Amino acid sequence: QVQLVESGGGLVQAGRSLTLSCAASGSISRTNDMGWYRQAPGKQRDLVARITSGGSTNYADSVKGRFTISRDNAKNTVYLQMNSLKPEDTAVYYCNAEIAPGSLSRLYTYWGQGTQVTVSS
Repeated sequence: QVQLVESGGGLVQAGRSLTLSCAASGSISRTNDMGWYRQAPGKQRDLVARITSGGSTNYADSVKGRFTISRDNAKNTVYLQMNSLKPEDTAVYYCNAEIAPGSLSRLYTYWGQGTQVTVSS
């Protein structure tokens, strides 16, 4: 059973920083793309940043230059360093990963349970 467990959310003042972590556990054959999405109240879940297994990244325009995604392939962990946080960054942040579980070669999409990030003005 593959699980994604997020940590690092919380309440922070505008302009400060937070780092989110997401670790994949269970029987994993390989991990492909990993990423972070966020969902504010009453809005759809949107991409924040993604990273391939080779380290290529892409970001939402709203976070470019402020957020950095990285990963540790040996630990099946993805990170999101968030700097210069703004009140509009307030949302539940979800980890996402494409993983081939067990001895399978097919990739499946997994989601974490979400972690709340609240930025006060």
